[in-house]
Amino acid sequence: MSNFKTTEPTGLTRRDVLKLSGLALGGLAVGGVTTSLGGCNNAQADDQCTSTSCTCPDGPTCRWDDPAKAQQYSYFNTLAPFEPFSTLTPSTIPPLGENELRITFLGSAIPQHARGQMMMSLFVEVGWDSSKQAPRDQFVFDCGAGVSANYAAMNIGFGRMDKIFLTHLHGDHMSDLIHIYCFGPSSDRKSPLYLWGPGPSGVESPPGSGKYYDDGTKAFCANLRAACRWHTESFSFQSTSYTPYIRPTQTSWGLPYSPIPVGDDAPDDSYAMVPIELDWTQYGKTPGDNVAYHNPITGVKITHFPVIHDRKGSVGYKLEWNGLSLIYTGDTKPEIHSRDQAINGGNGVDVLIHEMVVPAEIWAMKMLRLTDPAEVPRETVQQLQTVQNSSHTPQGAFGYLLSQISPRPRLTVATHFPTTDDTVACAMKSVQAHCKVIQGRDPLPQENAARITWSADLMVITVSRNQIREFKGDVANFGFAATYQPPPGTLNTPKYHYPDQSGPTAGDPYAQIDLSTEIPACGCNDTCNYREDGY
Repeated sequence: MSNFKTTEPTGLTRRDVLKLSGLALGGLAVGGVTTSLGGCNNAQADDQCTSTSCTCPDGPTCRWDDPAKAQQYSYFNTLAPFEPFSTLTPSTIPPLGENELRITFLGSAIPQHARGQMMMSLFVEVGWDSSKQAPRDQFVFDCGAGVSANYAAMNIGFGRMDKIFLTHLHGDHMSDLIHIYCFGPSSDRKSPLYLWGPGPSGVESPPGSGKYYDDGTKAFCANLRAACRWHTESFSFQSTSYTPYIRPTQTSWGLPYSPIPVGDDAPDDSYAMVPIELDWTQYGKTPGDNVAYHNPITGVKITHFPVIHDRKGSVGYKLEWNGLSLIYTGDTKPEIHSRDQAINGGNGVDVLIHEMVVPAEIWAMKMLRLTDPAEVPRETVQQLQTVQNSSHTPQGAFGYLLSQISPRPRLTVATHFPTTDDTVACAMKSVQAHCKVIQGRDPLPQENAARITWSADLMVITVSRNQIREFKGDVANFGFAATYQPPPGTLNTPKYHYPDQSGPTAGDPYAQIDLSTEIPACGCNDTCNYREDGY
């Protein structure tokens, strides 16, 4: 990994990062256009502000103690609705086009944030196939805590969530995988769960101990599969596979090696978990050395590259399809691979999704329910500063990184961020110290401006060669789960079935339990106990 040291840009010092992350908060209205900067340039921290804090003068545009600004993201509320269950009307998003790419944010926040933002997860669909009435291909990127409810609300069923790409193994990026894995087979995912992620970190733990943990994706999957054994057995009186299921191969999906499940599940069973462990040190220096998935039928190519986050082994991903491209960095400090992947050999990318965090003092202030950064204990700020320094990109560094990317992405999305009007206004100030920034405009009305937005749960971005449109999910908070979509074939006999029967309806729900203490139901015409039909 010496390339990090030998090719790292010299324009961004640690001092710059710390100072630029705390630029004074100005009166920039959310969604407004900055006009004072001539383009994207390196900011000199000492010239940009007289204070390193993010405090702001009294006024209606930037008060930290304004409840309205602290509890909403106004820009999201102005977007046209995406109504996944409704009949299409002029007020709703059009269906996915055959040449469009769609990105839906099902989670967008840092850990321990708020009910309005779950942890990180993206759902990406490409190209509508009218013959199948489905996207040509679809993927999940990360699946942190709480996102399953958003997937259900957006009518994204388990059968569409069979290919999951993890950037790293932090809980806020993978913890809902338990729900997705365990409940998929009892719904409409009757095929294996494929899981991409980085290999072992190779970090001596701790230095000098001689101990190296197997902390890669294969070991994670093997242990998760074993930990979920009680659940998977208990649900296996239902069919968990179908015929004919065509298993993907290394060639058909363009994988780095043949896909083999962990554990003892049949390779076509929906409780089979198949890890695709990636060499996280590779980034395309040798063409093809970082390909995670390259499907010749759907045309989707996904590559990976290393980023810097907490411990060696975190990765970002680039998806390319039909002349369109997106990058999702996961969590990272500002680093050169994300920059170079976005430059893309001078061709640029359509959408760059990059993490951003608020300055440590604002992070602490919000967590302590205060309204003035000066009230935050220094020890708390220092603790969060170490987290930022080892793991994340503060808002000033985000602006600097964006200034180094040419051509700039058609749309840049800040994510993993506590998105509210006050935090976005503060972040805008830091970013615009480096770049002319425009939020929510397409096409860009100003030359050299960077189009940027902040992610929010249920934000939907549709990308075509002509335009990029942003929408918001319009869903019921108490709606039921996604529409059931049966697999294209015949369900096989369940693992726990009546001995003298076969077929998908032959499952024996009593095979694993003791009925000796049961209070029995009665028939519909009886008056004792309770009715068998559930009423």
